[in-house]
Amino acid sequence: MALTRAEIRQLLDDFEMGPSRALGQNFLCDAGMVDKIVRLARVGPGDHVIEIGPGLGSLTLGLCQTGVAVVAVEIDRYLLAPLRQTVGAYERSGQLTIINDDAMTLDWSRVIEPGIEYSVVANLPYNIATPLILDLLADQPALKRWVVMVQREAGERLVAQPGSKTYGIPSVLLAYWAEARLVGSVPAGLFFPRPKVESVLVMIERRGDSRVPGEFDRLARLVRTTFGQRRKMLRRSLSGVMTVQAMEAVGIDPTARPEQLSIDDWIRLATVTA
Repeated sequence: MALTRAEIRQLLDDFEMGPSRALGQNFLCDAGMVDKIVRLARVGPGDHVIEIGPGLGSLTLGLCQTGVAVVAVEIDRYLLAPLRQTVGAYERSGQLTIINDDAMTLDWSRVIEPGIEYSVVANLPYNIATPLILDLLADQPALKRWVVMVQREAGERLVAQPGSKTYGIPSVLLAYWAEARLVGSVPAGLFFPRPKVESVLVMIERRGDSRVPGEFDRLARLVRTTFGQRRKMLRRSLSGVMTVQAMEAVGIDPTARPEQLSIDDWIRLATVTA
């Protein structure tokens, strides 16, 4: 079940409001796509889901109908009333919790309970998608599996592999924490209002291996330094950070450029600066 285009229009009219451009609001109005996202999330009774940006509640409805416990984080206080008109029964039953806050600055200890693993399902505005995903992967290990809808360009950068033109800083930083892949396209016509760009669905699954304290910070500094000079060989872009001999000692070709390095290569480089 999902809100139709007509129902979204009516709901907005009833509350005398419209979509916020500043917040990048485009409401999903296709039941088939909602069903697909819920299937990809592979959640059911006993599972816990965090939905970021529920909007008017189309995807929230689909999630709640599976029996999962949902925490929905919505920044726009003006959407709370129409959202509750759509999914209020689930909130009253205790299955759904709605939090009015900015996901970028939220104190996540209010949301994440110790000892519980969460899935993240979200339709993310293009202007916050990449930083939000990368920040939460780094800071919130309880967030294990993600199905997120993002602008196509952002999604392709997040899942890019070494050697591709879109491989860059987001690709490497995400790959440190998780594996990611595109799992679907979302045409612009499935939203109201219709956005100017197409979207994609990205599946992100956190790696189970433990990480060395401080390793990510060292790796991130190297990645930002080298991709800031991506046309240069590593021996040039990292000349003030490590020697050619140090690179060679961990099996890295000093004449390589940053887009050629895999996540394992970057981790080996990070050990040099430890």
